[in-house]
This record gives sequence, C-alpha cells and structure tokens, in this order.
Amino acid sequence: MSRTNLDLAALRTLVAGMELGSFARAADRVGRSTSAISAQIKRLEEQAGTPLFRKSGRGLALTAAGEAMLGYARRLVELNDEAVTAVRGVDLSGGIRLGLQEEFGEGLLPEVLGRFARAHPKVRIEAVVSRNADLLERIDTGRCDLALVWADMHPAMSDGVAGYAMGRRHATRIDDVPMSWVGPASLPWQPADGEPLPLVAFDRPCQFHAAATAALDDAGIPWRITFSSPNLGGLWAAAAAGLGLTVRSRYGLPANVRALSADETGLPALPSMSLAMVRASATMPPEVERLADILLASLRGRPDQEAMAA
Repeated sequence: MSRTNLDLAALRTLVAGMELGSFARAADRVGRSTSAISAQIKRLEEQAGTPLFRKSGRGLALTAAGEAMLGYARRLVELNDEAVTAVRGVDLSGGIRLGLQEEFGEGLLPEVLGRFARAHPKVRIEAVVSRNADLLERIDTGRCDLALVWADMHPAMSDGVAGYAMGRRHATRIDDVPMSWVGPASLPWQPADGEPLPLVAFDRPCQFHAAATAALDDAGIPWRITFSSPNLGGLWAAAAAGLGLTVRSRYGLPANVRALSADETGLPALPSMSLAMVRASATMPPEVERLADILLASLRGRPDQEAMAA
C-alpha cells in the first residue's frame, strides 16, 4: 500500500496563514500568488482526506483535523529548516550571549537552545534570565548580543516601528501582548467587600504593576500590596496561594495560576505590552542572526486567533 507524502510547501503555507491570520498575507511571505495558495490548501485537504477548515463568521477556522494537521505542519517545517540549516551552516562557530525575561526562561529556553545546539554544535551560548533594565544595560555595555525585552518600558521604542534603533538598541517588534490579571488556578477569586484589592508585585518598579495600579486608580478601585518579591517565581507562588492578584502577560504562566477574565473579576481592562527582540548592533554575526531567527519563529508560532479571514 502506497503512503501519502504531504506537500511540505503546502504545510509551510498552512503555518504562515495561521500565524498571519490570513492566507492573503501568507502569499507574500511564501512568495506565491493567492490562487496558488488556494490550490495548495485544496491539495493539502485532498491529501488529508478530510476538511481542514470550517466556516466561522466571514472567515475560516480549523476543524479538529485541521488543528492536528497544523501541529504536525509546524514540526515538519521546523525539522526541514533545521536540517537545511545544519547542512549549510555546519561550520558556524563562536559564542552568543543571550538575555531573556523570566517568563521565557523555563519554556522557551530549552526548546530554542535544543534546536540551535543540534544544528550548530560548535557555537557556545551563554544565557542570562533577568528583568528588563538589567538586560538592556547588558546590551548597552556589550555584555549581551541579543535579548527579549518588554519594549514599551522605553518610550523611544513604543512607537511600534519594527527595526527601530535607539542608540545601540536595534529592536524588532515581535508581538503586542495583552496584560492579564492573574490569580490562583485552584481557588475561586472573589474580592472582599469594602477592602482594598490585594496585589502581589515586584519589590522594584515594574511596568506591569504600574499599568495595573493606574487602571485601578482611574476606576476608583482602592488597592494595597500584600506581598512583594524580587523574582517572578515569588509572584507566582503568592498568587497561587491566594494572597492577591498579580499582572503579567500570557507567556510563561505556570499551572498553579491562571489569567482571569474581566467578567469574573469586574476589574478594569489592561493595556498591551510590546515584546521586542533587541540586538547589540544592526549587523550581527551569522550565528547570532540564526539564533534570532529561531527565537522569532518559536514566538510567532504560537498564534492566539481562532479564526482568520480567507
């Protein structure tokens, strides 16, 4: 019995379309016409033997089979690109100094470093997990080549222009990430009547905390800090124990906490923060650029949208 060989180019188009929210936009990324894209997706459905999409309003959403196909498509495309890069870049060497926010240290770091190390075993990586101010200081003093930062902490980076350079900071905007109220995963959260809202916060200035307290002040909701910590792990532990709410992004939430919806808290909506990748200079060695590509692909490969326009 002959086996079906899925079209890798069509799988790449599927991944691009879901990441960008539109196959029309995916056409530009993969360098094909919209009619060629439609033919690719039709062929992929024929190979799968089942519909991959269903109608959702004026757009399309994945079926259960489509969700499964998307997961495999990401893995196959990543493995293909990893193989090509490993063969072409087998002689890459040198060292990279990488800086990450605490949110990304546990989940993203092993995944990215594993992929990179398999493809480029001669390259040394020194990684530091720290907060924004320290990472940018390391970039400025030449102690870090590449870092993930929350860009809106710095007004010069908040205009949303990808590739914006501020002094030695050459930033690429990755995503605009909504802030969320975060509370315990296993305990119901209810505010105490007449009591200030309990908050869990860092023991130093924090843009997330500043945005949350500004929103509460504007809404006339009193608040107080019930627990402070120098690190993110302390915030998670305190929030999980029900000592108060904290505010973070969707990235890196451990299993013992969860993002609370506005409906269940009755608290004001929060703004978004912009995640950016910062390079120490506009032109970096090839090993640094390769790691940057893997980081971007990993972060942009986690789309939140459920539906997309055709």
